[in-house]
Amino acid sequence: MKKYILIITGLIAVMVSCKKTYESVPVEAVTSDYIWDTKDSNGIYASQYLFDIYANLPDGTNRISKDFLDAGSDDAVTSQTIAAPVTLLATGGITIFNNPDDVWASSYESIRKATYFLSNFSKVPLKNVYERRSWFGEARMLRAFFYWELVKRYGGIPLVGDTVKSLSDDVQIGRSSFETCVNYIVNECDRAVDSLRDDPADDVSYGRFTKDAARALKAKVLLYAASNLYNGGNTGDTLNGYATYDANRWKRAADAAKILIDEGKYQLDSDFRNVFIAQRSVEVIFGKANTLGQFIESQNGPINFSTAPAAGNTSPTQELVDAYGMANGLPITDASAGYKPQDPYTGRDPRLSYTVLYNGAQWLGTAMQTFNGGVNRPGGTTVQTQTSYYMRKFMGNFENTAKYEDHYHDWIYFRFAEVLLNYAEALNEYSGPTEDVFASVEKIRKRAGLDPFALSRSISKDSLRSIIRNERHKEMAFEEQRYWDIRRWKIAGEVYNKQPLHGMSITRTADGFLYNIVPVLTTAFDEKKMYFYPIPNREMVSNDKMRQNPGW
Repeated sequence: MKKYILIITGLIAVMVSCKKTYESVPVEAVTSDYIWDTKDSNGIYASQYLFDIYANLPDGTNRISKDFLDAGSDDAVTSQTIAAPVTLLATGGITIFNNPDDVWASSYESIRKATYFLSNFSKVPLKNVYERRSWFGEARMLRAFFYWELVKRYGGIPLVGDTVKSLSDDVQIGRSSFETCVNYIVNECDRAVDSLRDDPADDVSYGRFTKDAARALKAKVLLYAASNLYNGGNTGDTLNGYATYDANRWKRAADAAKILIDEGKYQLDSDFRNVFIAQRSVEVIFGKANTLGQFIESQNGPINFSTAPAAGNTSPTQELVDAYGMANGLPITDASAGYKPQDPYTGRDPRLSYTVLYNGAQWLGTAMQTFNGGVNRPGGTTVQTQTSYYMRKFMGNFENTAKYEDHYHDWIYFRFAEVLLNYAEALNEYSGPTEDVFASVEKIRKRAGLDPFALSRSISKDSLRSIIRNERHKEMAFEEQRYWDIRRWKIAGEVYNKQPLHGMSITRTADGFLYNIVPVLTTAFDEKKMYFYPIPNREMVSNDKMRQNPGW
C-alpha cells in the first residue's frame, strides 16, 4: 500500500474523452463534484468513470511483454529471446524488485476507483432505477474481481474497506488472513447478485457484470480456496491459506458451481473454436469485450506467410501437445491408444488441432512446415517457434484462406466449460466418483469429439481426479488457467523441477519426416517460497505493517 491515496487520480483522464451535453467545463476545472453531478439524470460522467474501471480489467492476450502467461507454465515457452520477462516466471527468476506479473499497484488503483464510485454514486440522480442498481452491483463486483487478482498471487492482502483515503489519512494497513479475504470476496459476490443484470446480457450490456458472472467468480474463488495449496496446505500460516483441512470447502465450491449449471442459462457451444471468435457464444458468461482485429494472429501466427505477416511469439511445448490424447479418449501412453511416435498428429483429440499448429497442419491454404529449415522454422536469428509448434487457439478459421480477416478477440474470464470442470473437480474431491461428476466431465469430452467420450464407472477417485485435471489442461490451454492450477494443486514443484520443457526436432528425409523430442528450456521452482509472489519491495518499505511472504 502507498503512504497515501489520491482520490482524484485518474479523473482527468476520464473527462478528456467526452463532454457533457448540457455544459462545457475546462479540463483544469474537473472536480469530483463534476463527476457526481446532482443534476445529471443520465449519469454521463458517472458511467464514464465506471467504464474506466472496466477498462482496467486484465486482458490475457500476450499480457506479459507480448507473451501469454502460459509461457510461464509448462504449456509454452516464449519464441522471443530467452531473457524475455515471462521466462522469469518459469525459471524462478522473479524477485521483490522484478516480477513481470506484479499487479499489486494496478489492482489497488482499480479497487480504489471502485470504492470511490460506491461512495459517491448515490449523489447522481440516475432516472433509470434498474440501471442504478446494476451500476452499484457492477462496481462492487469489479472491486471483488481485483481483490481476487491479488489474493491468488499474494495470499492474504490488505482489505482497505469502504472509505477512500485522502492525503491526511493513515493508510498503514496490515494483511488480512486468507480466510478473511476469501470470505470478503464471496460476500461481495453474494451482495451484488440481486442488483445485477439478468443473464445473458443484451448487446448493449455485453461485457459488463451480470448475476451469473458474480456467481462464476464466487464458484472459482471457493474452488481455489478448497484446493491443496490453501486448504490446510501451508502448515498453519493463515496469511496464505486455512490452518487445517476441511472437506466441506469442496462442497461449498461444488454447490456454487451447481447453481450455474442448474439455471440452464449457459451451455457448451457446439463448436469449440466458436467460443473464442464469436462475441455472443452461448458458452461465455463474462469476458472483456474487444474490438474487431487481427491482433492475436499478428502476434502469434506462424512466420513467413507473405499475405499474413505475424511474429510467432508463442511456442507451445511438447508437454502440452502430449496432454492431448487420442480421439478414442485414451492417453498417448496407453499401449492400445494407437499413437505412433513417427506419425504423431494423426488420430488425436480434435482440441489439439484447435489449439496448436504443428508440422503438416493446414493453415492459410497450405501445409505448415515446422521441420528444421522449413518455411515456418527456417532457423537463424528471426523470431520463430522454438518447439516446432505455434499457438492456434483464439485465431479465426483461417485454415483455407489466403490472409487474416478481422474478428473478435474477447478475453474470456468465465465460460460454461470451466463451470462444469469446477463442479466435477470439487464434487469428486468431496464425495468421490458420482454420476454428476461423470456427467459433467463427459459433456466436455463429447463436445471435444472424443469417441467414445464416456468414462468407465469403475474408476477410482484418484483416477478420476487425473482425468478431470487432464481435461482442464486440454480444454483451457492459454486461458490463464494452467499457470494457476499447478500452483493451487500444489504440484508446481513436480511440474517445473522434474525435467526440462521440450519441443520437437523434425528432420525432413526422402521418405518423410523424423520426429525427435528435444529439451528447450530448463525450468525451476522453489517450493519453499514460490507458491506465492513476493510482496513488492516498494510496499514493504512504505508500510510498516506489511508482512512479507515466507522465503522472500
